[in-house]
Amino acid sequence: MPKASAKTVYVCQSCGAVHAKWAGRCSSCGEWNTLTEEVQESKSGRKKFAGSKSTVETYRLSEITGDTSYRMISGNAEFDRSVGGGVVPGSSILIGGDPGIGKSTLLLQQAGLYASEGFKSLYVTGEESQTQIKIRADRLGIETDMIDVACLIDTDEIITALNQRDYKFLIIDSIQTLKSAQLESASGTVSQIRESVGTLLDVCQVKEVTAFLIGHVTKEGMIAGPKVLEHMVDVVLYFEGEKNHMFRILRSEKNRYGPTNEIGIFSIESSGLKPVANPSEVFISGRSGANFGSVITAAMEGSRPILLELQALVGGTTYGYPQRVTSGFDPKRLALLLAILEKRERIRFGDKDVFVNITGGLRIFETAIDLAIVIALVSSLEEASVKAKTLVIGEVGLGGEVRQVPGLERRLLEAQRLGFERAIIPRGAKLDKNALKDMQLETASALSDAISLALA
Repeated sequence: MPKASAKTVYVCQSCGAVHAKWAGRCSSCGEWNTLTEEVQESKSGRKKFAGSKSTVETYRLSEITGDTSYRMISGNAEFDRSVGGGVVPGSSILIGGDPGIGKSTLLLQQAGLYASEGFKSLYVTGEESQTQIKIRADRLGIETDMIDVACLIDTDEIITALNQRDYKFLIIDSIQTLKSAQLESASGTVSQIRESVGTLLDVCQVKEVTAFLIGHVTKEGMIAGPKVLEHMVDVVLYFEGEKNHMFRILRSEKNRYGPTNEIGIFSIESSGLKPVANPSEVFISGRSGANFGSVITAAMEGSRPILLELQALVGGTTYGYPQRVTSGFDPKRLALLLAILEKRERIRFGDKDVFVNITGGLRIFETAIDLAIVIALVSSLEEASVKAKTLVIGEVGLGGEVRQVPGLERRLLEAQRLGFERAIIPRGAKLDKNALKDMQLETASALSDAISLALA
């Protein structure tokens, strides 16, 4: 039997693609200077397909017992919402976000909340000292014997520490610092991340320890490391927000145990991150009357409707090429809406600078806010304000038609609860008029109709 030999390969640190020789650019993802030399074990010999000699036990789905609905509630309603109503014991949760956004603060707060419920946590850091963790805990007002801190990067040592007490939660800050003695490559490489995280998750699953993993992100905003990492974990969360805004958004991108696209909203306080229980009131609270270029709409984030203020500013360009600047909104979608206005409504923006902003630092990608964007643009161009306490909802098609949006009644009910009296919506929607008796509903099937209703 020939002895297994080691061979050198080059692994892309951006996408995880394996190359036989070094190159300046990865042929898979196109990134430059991302190939790192790693040693890979290669085993020779014919593959065997005989299977295991022992009997493998299988289970009928109808015979599996156990509490499949049990979740561990932290008391932080916004965090629990993001993970589907609470964390499942033994699950793995990956949290990514920009440097300094508050990932470590959020998870240390969660450890404190779980400690108040009687659950022990092990906080493993490879980036900070115990004193630095203690300074953060004092600022957050966390004083408990239920949280242990260890400055470790070796996976074997982390497993040893995990076996010393009956922990329910393991926090790794961050996965890029982990290192397995089984591999010779440096910490943070694709192979080290894959091997270290895989080993820890196997142990946590057996011991039913919920693992929180903090991951660094690339300049594109994706979690650094192999893409397979996001497949290995049960939940993927992104902690995002503008650093000059007071709000942070915890967004679910994957959840094996609950709905995706749920968000949790937090405000930055001197004592840490505070959950925002009623985001609609917060995001529209600073609006000063009916100014031109300002429109209120309702977006759906997961199962929750949130009222937002959209602001548009249109003015003559001072440069040869007009500017198209957005904050919280897809610039390509803005270009599409401007093209529809020019083609269908003969409203010219070719020599105008256009700025669109979603207040509060939120990023909205759904098309249900199209009509509100269009109304805000025309309102700013013509300097005509929308009537106060008016809500605008609808998708805009390429033909200039106003199309239906999902969850329309829930959006309208949220607006009615906050005192809105009028709404411009797509024609043909089936709604419970009794539930919306305090709101005047005006429908439009074409973009021209909606503009006339909004700016009359």
